[in-house]
Order: sequence, then C-alpha cells, then structure tokens
Amino acid sequence: MSFESGMVMEEHDSEKVEIVLKTIGPARPSRLLVSSSIKVRDLRRLIAGNDNLQIDNLSLILRGSALYDMKNGDDVYIQLNDGDCLIVAVKPKPPVKDGYDNDDEDEDLKFRLPQSSSWWKKRLYTFLHDNLKLPDILLMVIFTLSLKAWLLIILWFILAPVAHRWDLGPLYILATGFCLILFNLGKRQAGDISAYSIFNEDFRELPGTLNADRLDRDIRAGQF
Repeated sequence: MSFESGMVMEEHDSEKVEIVLKTIGPARPSRLLVSSSIKVRDLRRLIAGNDNLQIDNLSLILRGSALYDMKNGDDVYIQLNDGDCLIVAVKPKPPVKDGYDNDDEDEDLKFRLPQSSSWWKKRLYTFLHDNLKLPDILLMVIFTLSLKAWLLIILWFILAPVAHRWDLGPLYILATGFCLILFNLGKRQAGDISAYSIFNEDFRELPGTLNADRLDRDIRAGQF
C-alpha cells in the first residue's frame, strides 16, 4: 500500500466530531459534523459551503486564536474535539472608492511567497509577516532582491562611515548615483536601435523622428 493511499484511508477513518459554529451577527449558532483532524483550508471551505459565505472574507477563531491556512509554506492541521465552539467572522467588503471596485488593485499589492521557495525563506516570511506585521510592499522589496544585491547594500552601509570620515560624503553619494545609472542601463540585443541617434551606428534615427531637418524638408515641400 502506498503512502498516499494510507494517508487517504487515515483521513477517512478519522473520528467525526460535531462542532458549534457561532457566526458574528444576527445568525443563529449552527452545528457541523467534521473530522477530528482536518486542514484549516478544508474546514474553511466546508463552513463557507454550509452557510453560503464568501470564503475569501472568512475568518475562523478557535479557542481564542485565529486560524490560518498555511504556516511556513505548509498546510496547517488542527485537532477538533466534540462540542468545540468555532467563531466565524465575515470581513466586510471595503467601500467602493470613486465609483470603482479596488479589490483587484489591492490583490495585486499583496505579496505571496512562491511555493518553490526554500524553507528558510518561508520561515523568514512567516516571522516578518505574522509576527512583525510588515506591509506587503516592504516584504516584496525584501524577497525580490537577490543575495548579491543585499551584499552590495550591506557593503555600501559599511563604506559610508569611511567616506564620511574622510569628508567624501557628497562624492560617495554622487558616485553611488552614477553606478546605479550605469548598472541599470541594460544591454541591447543585436539589431536594436536606441531612441537617441547619438548611440546608434552612423547616427541613424528611428522612423518618424521629428527634428529640425525633418521640419525643414516638410516646409520646403509645402507640407505645412
């Protein structure tokens, strides 16, 4: 028998318990029969389907603690006892601003760590996101920079006091700006033409470029 089939049989053979669902609001408490050991993700899906609630706006609280679907990149399992009381809270939808629904924009700003990330990145993300409550835009900056970029940033901060001690602070900042510009110019592929003719072979211009020679030719040809 394979490991996966054994896990499936163990899940099916797990003891069933009846829990009490208390939804915040005017709704009356209800009861739900579930497995004693269950993923938070599956429990959330069962409750949303049972009470016709929107799963994305559903928050679950058990024994005074909020339940999360994943931790350190892995699914979270909980152990339920018969008669456990689960508080269900439905987060209200934010108001529409300026006549437009901004849900898609808010979703784009949320940072999600890829599933293929290493274990230490998952633990670091959990610590920064859950414990320190860092905003998603800051997490995006932290995890999108490469290790080489972080080493250069650390080196820059190490050399900054040295430059200040030798009264080279302004020159150090100017040199940093020039380096940022040079390293971010990118590389053109073969056959690509720059928008600035001075960087092209024989000072070739892009088709449709408007300059003094073009204006002179159009005026002489009577096109103005």
